[in-house]
Amino acid sequence: MVQTQTSIANMRDCAPAPYVDQLARKGWCIMPDALPAQRINRLDDDLAEAFERAPYCRGPFYGETTKRLGRLPLRSVHSEALICHARISEIVHHFLGPWCDHVQLNTPQAIAVDPGAPAQAPHRDQDMFHGPKGGMEYLLNVIWPLTPFDPHNGATRLWPGSHGSAAIEGSTVQEEQAVAPVLAPGSALLFLGSTLHGAGANRSGSVPRAVVIGYSLGWLKPYENLWLAYPPLVARHFSPELAKLAGYVQHRPNLGNFEGQCPSTLLTGGPEPMTELRDALLPQQADMVEAYCRAQRVPG
Repeated sequence: MVQTQTSIANMRDCAPAPYVDQLARKGWCIMPDALPAQRINRLDDDLAEAFERAPYCRGPFYGETTKRLGRLPLRSVHSEALICHARISEIVHHFLGPWCDHVQLNTPQAIAVDPGAPAQAPHRDQDMFHGPKGGMEYLLNVIWPLTPFDPHNGATRLWPGSHGSAAIEGSTVQEEQAVAPVLAPGSALLFLGSTLHGAGANRSGSVPRAVVIGYSLGWLKPYENLWLAYPPLVARHFSPELAKLAGYVQHRPNLGNFEGQCPSTLLTGGPEPMTELRDALLPQQADMVEAYCRAQRVPG
């Protein structure tokens, strides 16, 4: 455990309780009016040309009548309001914080689904990571609709109670148990990485669009290769919070370093050649090393 029990308790106390309770109980929740609809509309406008040029995906999981855009911080300045949303950040840290020093941006993606698109296969996003399931959460996702979503035009289906330990029970998927919430631009749908879900079929004549912002444990390999998507010359123009989410922070013990330094040094010109490597250890690791060194200094 990276966090102390006291810090975990404090994190739980400050997180928005109703949303935390719903996520813990059902595996998903809706935050209505999370942002003004006008801000979402400006983001949608910024993405319109890219959606027009984007090719359709290949394969039944991504959807061959679906378009997807990554690298959202480079496509619109309005994406940062979604990525760095304060209340959502508290919720993310409540569920992921006990298992890591820092959370990271996992999936900044915009999606547009054409009429006639079939329903997506139900899945759990945590299954992209090959680790034990049923205990900790690996990630938390947030869907921000850019256009109204409802069960007729492909709203995301979720299976309440399918998260956490239920994710390892191997029960058969019952379609009738799924719910597909109605969402308006400005609202946010949050769900855990262990929650069974999938896009619904688009039986309408419209093209619904949405943004998915995913957050994962900071020591995992993220879905989007952050340092290729946002190299230092780009990330140095990010806010400190966005740069940290984009991978410019060292995770103890010594993970993601650059020449033994926190990679954030690259955002201010970078370290001098051959700088010293510095320990970045977890408290229990630092205590172990100190105890060993102390014992070696004691005369035999």
